[in-house]
Amino acid sequence: MKSPYLTTSPTFWLGMLATIAIVVGVRELALVVCTALGMPTATNIVGLVSLFIILIGVRLAKGSLPHWLSSSASVLLVDSGFAFLPVSAGAGILLFGLGSDLPAVSAVIIISTVIPLWAFAKLSEKWLNQGDTNANP
Repeated sequence: MKSPYLTTSPTFWLGMLATIAIVVGVRELALVVCTALGMPTATNIVGLVSLFIILIGVRLAKGSLPHWLSSSASVLLVDSGFAFLPVSAGAGILLFGLGSDLPAVSAVIIISTVIPLWAFAKLSEKWLNQGDTNANP
């Protein structure tokens, strides 16, 4: 079966490279800043929050994100799902070492994941349906 990415236009690949460069650039800048402030272990979360704030700023200033950024980010997110399988498997194995605390820890993990995901989905639905006259209320 032929890969769908082999027939994609050159602008798609430029968008992919630009998206990867933005993500890596923001993360490396966060590393420099966090190291200078003496907290290099906070690099990933500082980079993530910084990128989120930058993207919200662009969205609010321009009204939408560039199409090349949205499409390449979607492809990267869809195709990188398998990257989390080893971490999930390792966490699952460690969870069973908790013994009688397993149900309580599992409940906390589920609740702390489901509620933010639900809230994010509701916010995303409202945000994406802004100005869409065909959207369901």
